[in-house]
Amino acid sequence: MGSPKKNQNKGFFAAMTSGFSMFGTAMQRSVNGLLGYEGMEVINPDGGKDDAEEEANRGRWKQEDRDSYWKMMHKYIGSDVTSMVTLPVLIFEPMTMLQKMAELMEYSYLLDRADECEDPYMRLVYATSWAISVYYAYQRTWKPFNPILGETYEMVNHGGITFISEQVMHIVSGSMNSLFFLNSERPVCHHPPMSAGHAENEHFTYGVTSKLKTKFLGNSLDIYPVGRTRVTLKRDGVVLNLVPPPTKVNNLIFGRTWVDSPGAGRYEVDGYQPCDMEGEPLPGTELKEVWRVATVPENDKFQYTHFAHKINSFETAPKKLLASDSRLRPDRYALEKGDLLKAGAEKSSLEERQRAEKRHREENGHQFTPKWFDLTEEITPTPWGDLEIYQYNGKYTEHRAALDGSSASADADDVRLTEFNPWQYDNLSAE
Repeated sequence: MGSPKKNQNKGFFAAMTSGFSMFGTAMQRSVNGLLGYEGMEVINPDGGKDDAEEEANRGRWKQEDRDSYWKMMHKYIGSDVTSMVTLPVLIFEPMTMLQKMAELMEYSYLLDRADECEDPYMRLVYATSWAISVYYAYQRTWKPFNPILGETYEMVNHGGITFISEQVMHIVSGSMNSLFFLNSERPVCHHPPMSAGHAENEHFTYGVTSKLKTKFLGNSLDIYPVGRTRVTLKRDGVVLNLVPPPTKVNNLIFGRTWVDSPGAGRYEVDGYQPCDMEGEPLPGTELKEVWRVATVPENDKFQYTHFAHKINSFETAPKKLLASDSRLRPDRYALEKGDLLKAGAEKSSLEERQRAEKRHREENGHQFTPKWFDLTEEITPTPWGDLEIYQYNGKYTEHRAALDGSSASADADDVRLTEFNPWQYDNLSAE
């Protein structure tokens, strides 16, 4: 993955992609110097400098908002911001991390083909192509919403797949203005948020436990995906474990935001071709295409493919959708419709309700227990810390079978009218 071409990838944060880097010089400049662009050179990631001034002033924040950002955020340099700050909605895309996990299924037909392969090398070609294909979704630099504890996402009607994900653990940050960084209060730090997901069809099962750590560096962000993705191909029981490498998100405020992988190498996949032991193509063979990136609607604000748009639609929703589903989040929906003020207010309301639930749990000695995933005793080491593994418990399959088999499902109300409800307690005031 390289840096994007001009006029692509506007935004600020990426959820996760690939690569590792150290950013040793950016914060040696003073905050005041950055605000005034003094001695600051913005370099086009493609190698040129002709558009440096234009790119330095590109973005959605006014100068006074940038000033407020720096006054607020410079104290957090070197910290894990997932555990410390409430972010403004203008840097978000109308999708949650749970939905982002489902987006990995866009090219799931590659896993179907891998399962059908007799040739173990071609099986690896298809499985590797699937693993690489997901990075197109990860190159978008808009940030997905962090799910509310207990929030879920369901998906059907795609390649025979049933998909369910759930927020199994969450952080709760201090109270801050959710539209602009104007509050100087320092929030408290908690455990990084965790999500779990499961997908299955006749060819494969997919399980993921996702946890992110970040390191904020002022005008850039390092993201460490302390997670594990496991795919099991059903025919031969082949197990694929994937641990994504870290990410570097550049130019959060100044310049064109882009994601890079310096230090990890760059790879281009054009297709497959039989080769000898030295990696040279065999005589009489030709390069064959394995997959290609899906088309994006012209001038799409968030660079969503048609499949990504379906993730937000109710076309991929089952009957009797869970009230905790991400599609129903009022802040996500308002942002999708372009109403930033309402999205900010709704986001703040959800976060305050979540804090109230946390206080109630602590005061009463309660614990949150996920519905569809169980915490196992397995601990998986990663380069950035140990990871607790959540496993799908099968209860969602039973739940869905019961609903689909009932007469009530045929006369289900319009799910769009369902109120978003991931809450553990009813009628709990967000004091």
